Amino acid sequence: MNHASPHTARHVHEHGHEHEYDSGDHSEILDLDADVLAEHIASITAWLPVGSGPRRIVDLGCGTGAGSLALLDRFPGAEVTAVDVSAAHLHRLREKAAGAAGRLRIVRADLDATSWPDLGAPELVWASASMHHMSDPDRTLRQVHDLLAPGGLFAVVELAGFPRFLPAGAPEEAPGLEERCHSALDQHHAEQVPHRGADWGTKLTEAGFTVEGERTIAVDIGPPHTDAVGRYALSSLRRLRGSAAQALTAEDLAALDRLLDTDSPNSVLRRTDLNVRTERTVWAARRT
Repeated sequence: MNHASPHTARHVHEHGHEHEYDSGDHSEILDLDADVLAEHIASITAWLPVGSGPRRIVDLGCGTGAGSLALLDRFPGAEVTAVDVSAAHLHRLREKAAGAAGRLRIVRADLDATSWPDLGAPELVWASASMHHMSDPDRTLRQVHDLLAPGGLFAVVELAGFPRFLPAGAPEEAPGLEERCHSALDQHHAEQVPHRGADWGTKLTEAGFTVEGERTIAVDIGPPHTDAVGRYALSSLRRLRGSAAQALTAEDLAALDRLLDTDSPNSVLRRTDLNVRTERTVWAARRT
C-alpha cells in the first residue's frame, strides 16, 4: 500500500534507506509490498466513502503503482493520474499497467515543489505512505485541498511503522533482535523523518478538510507463508539493517547478517515461522 522509496516528492519509503544491499531503486520492495498486502489495499479502497465512484483520481507518490492499480480495479470507470519523482518507479508502473494504459496517466514531478504540474480536478486523491515524507506536509495538504474538485475526497494512508516478521524468540542466538532493530530505526526516523506518526486527522482539519472517517487495518499474515513473504522479509530486513546497523552490537549485527545471507542455512528465506505484522491507518477527508 502501498506502504513507502523515493516514491513521492523526494521521499524515501519506510523500506527505502540505502545501504550496501541497496541499488537505490527500491522497485522490488515496493512490488513485494503490493503483492503481499494486496488484500489489505483492496479493503481500504473498498471502504472509501465515494458514493457512485470518482471519474478522475490522482495517486500522489505512487511508487511502482500498488495504489494506482488497486484504484483502477476498484473504480473501473475512472482514470488515474500517477505522480512520482522516480523515473525507475514510473517505468515499472508503466510496464505493469500495460493493459490499462488508456486509463492511466503517468506524471513525473517533485511533490515538494511549491507548484505542481496540471493534475486536473480529481474527485479522489490518494496518498499512501507518502505524506509523512513531505518536507512541508501542511503546505501539501493545502495544495491537495485546492487541487480537488468541490466535494472531492482525499484518502491519506499511513504506516504504523516498519513491518515485523520474526517471532519474539528469534533468532535463537539473539532473541528479540528484530525489536532492537526497530528501536534503532525509531530513533533514526525521529531524526530523519520528523512527520512520521503525525496527527493527520488534525492536520487535515486545519487544512480545510472535513474528516469523514478513520480506519486502522491490522495486518497479520502467516505462517504458513508464501515465497513472496520470504522475499518481502529479506528485502525489508536488508533495508532495516541500513538504518539500524550503527546502533546494533557486533553480536546482533552478525546475527542479522546470517539472516540476510541467502546461502546460509540460517537465511530468513529458509524460515517457516515468518509472519507479516503491521498496521496501516486511513483517513478519508472531504473538501467541502
